[in-house]
Amino acid sequence: MDENKIKALISLLDDEDMEVVSNVEREIMNMGESIIPFLESEWEKNFNPLVQKRIEDLVHNLHFDLLLSRLRIWHQEGCLDLLEGMWLVATYQYPDLDYKKLKSDLEQIYYESWLQLKEEMLPIEQVKTINHTLFNQLKFSANTKNFHSPSNSMINIVLETRKGNPISLCVIYLLVAQKLKLPVFGVNLPNLFILTYKTEETQFYINAFNKGLIFTKQDIDNYLTHLNLSPLDIFYQPCSYKDIVVRVLRNLQVSFEKLGENNKVDEIKLLLDTLDS
Repeated sequence: MDENKIKALISLLDDEDMEVVSNVEREIMNMGESIIPFLESEWEKNFNPLVQKRIEDLVHNLHFDLLLSRLRIWHQEGCLDLLEGMWLVATYQYPDLDYKKLKSDLEQIYYESWLQLKEEMLPIEQVKTINHTLFNQLKFSANTKNFHSPSNSMINIVLETRKGNPISLCVIYLLVAQKLKLPVFGVNLPNLFILTYKTEETQFYINAFNKGLIFTKQDIDNYLTHLNLSPLDIFYQPCSYKDIVVRVLRNLQVSFEKLGENNKVDEIKLLLDTLDS
């Protein structure tokens, strides 16, 4: 990186000619994410509010381009790592978020659960053990006071505050359960995301938003009847990791719509388009 060139470009960000500013911004964007540390350093040294704002916008746009690229690769490679998908979503708001830190935090929850699991346990007992670890011991709970907050879609914040929405709590539950080699999967119900414990012999359901409440297919039948919906197969069977990340992004879109943050709504739509392509 030619620091003198970067400084010269930044010095033109307060030019009165918007065409000059646009050309400068385009040239900076073409340099890619490697220029971000230089921009952040110049932001600290520059006391012109207009220049600072334009630097902030450039840094955000560079981070967003990187996120789009990473999400596209995750999709092309088959959406194989759910934690990576959730990390990518969280980097929209927290671009410096460390994937390894998330993995370490989940390892600790796994370890706490593993200590209490016994080989001879029946499926229901296994689930009740995880319930005890997550909801009694570690105090994870439903964020009913701020249900539509964007933070509920950020796995790092949910791990930190121990509060989340149905899908974020389910994701943490699922990641821990699958690391314990339990056949637990996500299920896309209308208005509610749940989990299923599914083998060839056994299937039941888990509501992580209600402290791991265990319920049956009949309960889903009743729920769908109440909503006047037909009992489609997707309401009973496991969904993909891609389905989960798409639903998290849609929740995030709704959150920003309710806050009136239309620019962010448009950016989330671009992320969703990337997963639809």
